[in-house]
Amino acid sequence: MSIGEFSRVAGMDELPRGASLCVEVGGREILLCHTADGVFAVDNLCSHAQARLCEGKLKGQKILCPLHGAAFDVRDGRALSRPAIRPIASHKVKLDGESIMVALGD
Repeated sequence: MSIGEFSRVAGMDELPRGASLCVEVGGREILLCHTADGVFAVDNLCSHAQARLCEGKLKGQKILCPLHGAAFDVRDGRALSRPAIRPIASHKVKLDGESIMVALGD
């Protein structure tokens, strides 16, 4: 899979609203998050301490790191609270019927 190419990663039935799901895309762990604003995809590792965000909590548009509580906006990956100051990568998502499609960014 090349950067920018969409691939099916899950079905909408696997990701109810308010939930997150870790999937693999092109050898990377990606976290899918279904919020009131839609489905978003970000890297699954905290930029502060490399903890797996899938083990944290999704609260509205924020994913909370399970290790130190840093928060990231799942819509664009920006760091919202310390100790994280660097964003996490976000990826393009599109829905094709009931399929969730993701294209990796840089």
